[in-house]
Amino acid sequence: MTSPRTVVIAGAGIGGLTAAIALAKRGFPVSVIEQAERLEAIGAGIQLSPNASRVLVALGLEERLTPYVVVPQALNVMNARTGQVLARAALGDAAVRSYGAPYWVIHRGDLHTVLRETIEATPLIALQLGVRAEDFAVHDGAVTVGGRKGGQPIETRGAALIGADGLWSVLRGRLTNPMQPRFARHSAWRALVPAEAVAPALRALTVNLWLGRHAHLVHYPVRGGSLINVVAILRDRWREAGWSAPGDRDEVLARFPAGMWHGAPRDLIAAASGWHKWALYDCRPLKQWGAGPVTLLGDAAHPMLPYLAQGAAMAIEDAAVLAQCMSQASDDLPAALRRYEDKRRKRTTRAQRAARRNGTVYHMGGAEAFLRGLALVAMRGTGLLRPYNWLYHWQPD
Repeated sequence: MTSPRTVVIAGAGIGGLTAAIALAKRGFPVSVIEQAERLEAIGAGIQLSPNASRVLVALGLEERLTPYVVVPQALNVMNARTGQVLARAALGDAAVRSYGAPYWVIHRGDLHTVLRETIEATPLIALQLGVRAEDFAVHDGAVTVGGRKGGQPIETRGAALIGADGLWSVLRGRLTNPMQPRFARHSAWRALVPAEAVAPALRALTVNLWLGRHAHLVHYPVRGGSLINVVAILRDRWREAGWSAPGDRDEVLARFPAGMWHGAPRDLIAAASGWHKWALYDCRPLKQWGAGPVTLLGDAAHPMLPYLAQGAAMAIEDAAVLAQCMSQASDDLPAALRRYEDKRRKRTTRAQRAARRNGTVYHMGGAEAFLRGLALVAMRGTGLLRPYNWLYHWQPD
C-alpha cells in the first residue's frame, strides 16, 4: 500500500535519482518510474562544478564517487588555430579553497551507477523500470500517474509528482502550454579516447577548451585518467531521424580542418572511435513549472544548452532545494512545490541565458574572435572564473 507521503518521480536520470535520494534522506518514501527497461552506464563525460559536488557530498556520496571522479588541476582556454593558451585558471585545491567544494569531472555512466546503487540500497525508494508516464490526475490531495508497462496500462499513486522526464518531457506538456524545444542549429559530437592513444599533453589532468570559428572543442580525462572525453560542438543542420545518431570520425574531422584547427585537437578527433552526435535544442524559460502537487525538475523544467556545463548541475541543485522545501512544509506539499519553483526559476533562467551567451562568444570569428582573445589574455587566468562565482558559490539555504 502506498504511503500518504509517497513522492512519485517520473524519470531516472541524474536529476530524478538525486531527488529520490535527497527526499529519502528527509524521510519521504519515493517511487521512481522510468520508461527504460534497464538502467545502463552509458553516455560521456560531465563536469560537476562546486555547486553540484557540494550537494552530492552532503548526500553522503563522496566516498562512493571518489573511485570514479577525476579532479582537474586547471582549466585551459586555447586558440583553436594557433594552439596559444589564452587563459588558464587553477582548479584542484584552488577550487576547494575558493568555493568550499571540489571541481570534478566524471563519466556520466559512472555517476549514474553510483546513484542507482544508492537507490537500490535505500529501503524508502522503490524503482520501477519499463514504465512510461503518460498522464496524471489529481484527486483528494493525491496524484495518480497513468502510464504503460509492456503495453498494459498501469497506475502509480502518491502525494506528489515530480516530472524529471527530460528535454522531451511528456508531463511538461500536461502541465503547461506544450512548448516544444527548438533546434539550436548546432550539434554536439561526443567520443571517448583511450589515454594511451594520444600524446601526454592531451591526457593531462586539465579541462581544455579550444575556441574556433563556428565551433569549439572540449576535452578532459575520465575514469581515473584512462579515457579522454571529447566533445566537439559545431554549427550544423540536422537531417537525421530523431535527435541523436551515430557519428562518423571522418565527417567530424572534416569539420575541424587543418589550417583552421591546431594539430592537437585534430589528433584527438582522429584517435577517437565510436562517435555519437546529438542535435542541440533550446527552450524559452517556462513561466509555470507546476500546479497543485505536481512540478518539474531538471531538463523538463529548464532545458540547458551545454555551453556552461551546467545541465546536470542545475538538476542536482533542483533536487536539493526540492527536498528541502518539501521537508519544511510536508503538511502542504502544493505550497512546498510552489516555494521550490520560486527559489529555482530565477537562477535556472540566468543559467540558461548565460549558456546561450557563452555559445555566441565561443563561436566568434574574425575581429570579434581577435578581441575575445585579447580579453582572455588580459585576464591572465585570475579573472577567468570570476564571472561564474554566482554559479560556483551557490549552496542550499
